[in-house]
Parts: sequence; C-alpha cells; structure tokens
Amino acid sequence: MRALTWQGRQDVRVEDVPDPRILEPTDAIVRITSTAVCGSDLHLYGVLGAYLEPGDVLGHEPMGIVEEVGSEVQHIKPGDRVVVPFNIACGTCWMCRRGLQTQCETTQVRSRSKGAELFGYTSLYGQVPGGQAEYLRVPQAQYGPIRVPDDGEPDERYLYLSDVVPTAWQAVEYADVPPGGSVVVLGLGPIGQLSARIARHRGAARVIGVDRVGERLEMARRHGIDTLDLREVDDLPAAVRELTDGRGPDAVIDAVGMEAHGSPVSETLQKGASVLPGVVGRPLIERAGIDRLAALRSAITAVRRGGTVSLSGVYGGAVDPLPLMEMFDKQLTVRMGQANVRRWIDDTLPLVSDPDDPLGVLDLRTHRLPLEDAPGAYAMFQRKEDGCIKVVLDPTLPATGTRSATQGAA
Repeated sequence: MRALTWQGRQDVRVEDVPDPRILEPTDAIVRITSTAVCGSDLHLYGVLGAYLEPGDVLGHEPMGIVEEVGSEVQHIKPGDRVVVPFNIACGTCWMCRRGLQTQCETTQVRSRSKGAELFGYTSLYGQVPGGQAEYLRVPQAQYGPIRVPDDGEPDERYLYLSDVVPTAWQAVEYADVPPGGSVVVLGLGPIGQLSARIARHRGAARVIGVDRVGERLEMARRHGIDTLDLREVDDLPAAVRELTDGRGPDAVIDAVGMEAHGSPVSETLQKGASVLPGVVGRPLIERAGIDRLAALRSAITAVRRGGTVSLSGVYGGAVDPLPLMEMFDKQLTVRMGQANVRRWIDDTLPLVSDPDDPLGVLDLRTHRLPLEDAPGAYAMFQRKEDGCIKVVLDPTLPATGTRSATQGAA
C-alpha cells in the first residue's frame, strides 16, 4: 500500500509499505477514505525527529471503511463506516473506566514512562503505524473505532471526531467557563477554531480568538468570534483586559503549544536538537528541553485572578521555566492533556451529525489533496501558505503534483 513516511527533519515521502494485517483478535483493518494533517504532525515534521525512525508511517486523524475484524471485535463489521480515535485504548481498564483513555493501562508505554499508545506518533507513544495511508491496522478495535452513518454526507462531517472536535471539547470543558463568562483562545488553527465555536455553543458570552494569520482570523469571525490580530497588538494581556472589564477573561485556552511565535532563544534550541541524531537529541530534549512558551506566558498573564488556563496545544519540554510566583499569586487553575476521545463522543457525535452543523465542521477544511501530495501539503501547512488552515488527504485521488486544491467546504 501507499503511505506517508517520515525520513528526516522536514522530509516526508509517500512510499510503498507492507499492507497491514490482523495480528490480534482485537484488531481491525480499515480502508482509509480521509485522513487529516494535524498541527501535532508538524511537531514531528520539524521538532521531534529524535523519536522517529526513517520509514515510520505518520497520521492520527483517519476514517474509512472496515475491511476486516478480529474474532473479538463485535461492535463493528466489514462495510461499516468508522472514525478512528487518535489514542489507542482498551475501554475496560481502571483508567478507561474513569474516562482517562489517554492513560489506558493496557496500551500504556511504560518503557518510556508515557501514557496510552497513539497512532503515528513516535517511539514515545508506541511507534504504532499511522493513518496517512491507504489502510490502517487498528489495535483495540473492540473499543476504539466509532461507527458513523453511511449517509452520503462528506467525510468532513465526521472526520474530526478522530481528534479535533473532542480535543476542542475537552479544552473548553477544562477551561470551566462559567455561564455567560468570557474566554480567550490563543491560536486559531483547527483546534483553536473549534474551541472558540464550542465555547460559544456551550454558553460563553464573550469568546475572543487571537492569531496573526488573516485567513484564520476571518474564519473565526465567520462563526461569530471576536478577534485580536497579533500583528496589530503590542501588549496582548493589556488588550485582552481592556475587552474584559479590566480584569481579564475567566479562562484562556492555549491552542498553540510548543512552537509559539515570540520565543527566539527556545526556537534556536529546539531547532538545534531536532537536527541531531536521535541518540544525541533524545537526552538533550529529555534533560534540557525547553518549549517556546510565549503563548503560555501570555495566557498566564492575561487570565483573570482565580481564572483557569486550559492547555490543548502540545508541549514537550522537560525543564520549561514557568512563572510560579505569578500563578500562585493569581490563584490560577491549570488543566491540560491529550484528549480522551471516547469520553466525549456522546456529547459531540450528535452535534456533528446535526444537519444544521452547529459547530461548523463543514467549514474547517481548506484543502482536500491526494495522499500522494502529502509532502507538499505538510510544507504548505507549516508555512501557512495559500490560506491553509486544515488539510485532508484522500488516498483515492490521483496525485496532482501541486500544493493546493479546491478550497472550502465539501
């Protein structure tokens, strides 16, 4: 089959790899019809190469048609249309029963002191082949895959249940915005876009999205979000306080993560570690890794006293310096973590299935490209070219050899 493989820093290639097959009675094989590129994939593309090996198959936002199931998989069958959550969980262990599927004790990567296995996401999380491919082996398929209607609706109606929608839902849940309250969303990539829309849907009276990319700001405004353009703001916390009665918002959602703009020293250290061989780069990251913290520091400063900072953007630094005096003095609550996808499906599946599309899931994807064009799509997404906000790869489309395709909703 054809699959997107990591080969080195900013070097991904679509290659022939062996077809997946059933290895355990809890496995399934899914023929991929759509697979999205996530902002977290860009971390692998540019920063976290020390934990990848040439040939690793990337991707953790897939959906498709079930081709084959193991003997212990009962809730799905060949021919079903399914979305595959990015985290791999059993559904029955102590952690899963408490809605912490990202900490699943069956798939936990204990050798690296990490949580549950993830599709296509480095040796830290199990080195499980990902879903930017024609076919995907799904471990723990007796629990993980989510059956969705085969109703003729475009994949984009359901695809984001794999990651974006539940991640944004959890970000808002963790933000604990009071009814009629206010929230600032830092970063209007896919997670930030949905976080802002979900916050409005759940009753926030004031939602302010912050970014520096015009197309992202315009998309947010289409969905009733107030915006701040970082290109026009000298002091973000002051600008936010001015919009929130002088005290700051009830919550700030950081949807940016480790590659924030405005942290030049940390950026230099990150890039240096990313080009080193894994045997050298891994200890450097694990013992001296520092993230680009401009967004997180802005969140801590901007949020009101007694407020909440919710982190959905991925951080990976080992020795990140945080302003604990400020955090303690302001009596802040900070919540974070990978999304527990299955925990939020009962809340989110009815919303994405609603013909009125209350979360606007059909207005998120800007580019639908052939899988064969994935290398160009990664470069475009990283550089924020051509109005790129969300890329969906389609294994059934012939290669175009170009970076962009028809934009807009399906």
